[in-house]
Amino acid sequence: MSFPVKAVVLDWAGTMIDFGCMAPVRALTEVFAAEGLALSDAEARKDMGKAKLDHLRAAAGQSARLIPGAAEAVAQLRALGVRIGSGTGYTREMMADILPRAAEQGYAPEVVVCAGETPSGRPAPLMTWKALIDLDAWPAQACIKVDDAPVGIEEGRLAGCWTVGLSASGNGVGLDLDAWAALAPEARRERLAPAETALKAAGADFVIEDISRLPPLVHEIARRIAESEGVAA
Repeated sequence: MSFPVKAVVLDWAGTMIDFGCMAPVRALTEVFAAEGLALSDAEARKDMGKAKLDHLRAAAGQSARLIPGAAEAVAQLRALGVRIGSGTGYTREMMADILPRAAEQGYAPEVVVCAGETPSGRPAPLMTWKALIDLDAWPAQACIKVDDAPVGIEEGRLAGCWTVGLSASGNGVGLDLDAWAALAPEARRERLAPAETALKAAGADFVIEDISRLPPLVHEIARRIAESEGVAA
């Protein structure tokens, strides 16, 4: 019997690479500063997950380090027969620098859907649908969308997929890996709470801290899918 989960569609920045979604924030603040304008981190992060301007390409390429456990998580899912797709608010030109660097670290999804490649961007479900079509993965109710941004979670929900939000590694907390690791447990909980709330408000079925914790949750979703179909996982 095939595994009940057919595909997982993964976001990129804050989900698989660039812990804390630092690249877009740094690029935007630097661009505004060059024009004599001050842009706060909060302002730069306001529309995270939506399409980015091409001038962010260089910063994105420099922040292509995989989040710890990302490659291992994908390998575990592939061993189950789960297809791996991806979608991103970055343009195809920006991804040209990121894709080979990710592959060198062990991550190469079967499908990459970029900003501008569907008639409407997030939160419209079209990017997720395109990934599922290209993967020949259906029904959507047997697929999972994973994202750190509420707009990406909304995209997955509108696509009809299960949705998993990532609270610690993404835009909601907004700290790089070293800064996150340096926080005391209580400080971590304080930073996680609003990020978790925002992801759940967007419709996340589950919220976990980062991608390394995804495989056990995929098994749980598979169990629920199997139960809804009246068969045993």
